[in-house]
Amino acid sequence: MGGGKIEIKRIENSSNRQVTFSKRRSGLFKKARELNDLYDTKVSLIIISATGEMHQYISPSTTTKQIFDQYQQTKGINLWSSHYEQMQDDWNKLKEINHNLSREIRQRTGEDINDLSIDEMCGLEQNMEQSLKIVRERKYRVISTQIEIYKKEKRNMEEIHRQLLNEFELRDDDPHYGLVDNGGEYESAVGLANGGSQIFAFHLQPSRPNLHDEVRNGFDNLRLD
Repeated sequence: MGGGKIEIKRIENSSNRQVTFSKRRSGLFKKARELNDLYDTKVSLIIISATGEMHQYISPSTTTKQIFDQYQQTKGINLWSSHYEQMQDDWNKLKEINHNLSREIRQRTGEDINDLSIDEMCGLEQNMEQSLKIVRERKYRVISTQIEIYKKEKRNMEEIHRQLLNEFELRDDDPHYGLVDNGGEYESAVGLANGGSQIFAFHLQPSRPNLHDEVRNGFDNLRLD
């Protein structure tokens, strides 16, 4: 008993559609090879899938262009003329757009405005004023941002400066701190300014508790000399 007639329509299931497409494609390519081998014909078969992937079979020692050229010669038609005309129209439109944009740029710099009408010049003036407004607003935003950054950096520096002063004052009030020579227990210093003068606070040596007075007397003798 023969099978029923299969209705030719789109296969809705994507997996089944892909499997069936692969089988039918292989069958078509097989028939194309048979036509070429059995009957010494020139065959060019091009298949583009729904995903845009292209599959093709071309008779050996033949190119698709050669087959298309022979087809055009046999039919007396030009397959490329309409395509070339469309490309030429698109090219001319792009050239016109580029010409208008170049002319508008020149007019915004004060060039090529001799042939403008009053209405065109008013429109150009309005566009330039709007552009200038946008540029100014952007400039003010940038300046405001830079000022805020500067203020924040200044506040940070002031806070660091206050912390250093407080640390120095605490050390100055501590009876265990004073000025010593380089042989003291601490040789590090606390800087109070950016690259300026520095005030040093060192720990007193236990063996010389009166060194602070000795150093002060030495400074007084230097001033008297």
